[in-house]
Amino acid sequence: MEERHRSREFVAFLQKLDAAYPPSTAIKLILDNHSAHVSKETKAWLATQPERRFTFVFTPKHGSWLNLVEGFFSKLARSALRRIRVASKQELKDRLTTPIDDINRHPVVHNWTYKLDEAA
Repeated sequence: MEERHRSREFVAFLQKLDAAYPPSTAIKLILDNHSAHVSKETKAWLATQPERRFTFVFTPKHGSWLNLVEGFFSKLARSALRRIRVASKQELKDRLTTPIDDINRHPVVHNWTYKLDEAA
């Protein structure tokens, strides 16, 4: 986890993903509409990558996707953070990454059903 979320940190994250997966693997990311995800720096780096290596799917600006995210963080807070005290930032990171690693071992795929023509 980075302290900040600027374009340079986002590009560094993309570079880590790029290094972690074989070149033939397509990487699809679901992102919010943060400016770092569409910045000139991000677009310039993506332009150097093979076509279809990275695909970005942006969540709707009106925020209907929040229910999934809020549910995830609520469950994480109840299971990993309730009634604890931590001595360091590293301990907090460790307490959060353990349940996230478990979730990633048994992922549940969500199929987005949002359709632009159904937006209010």
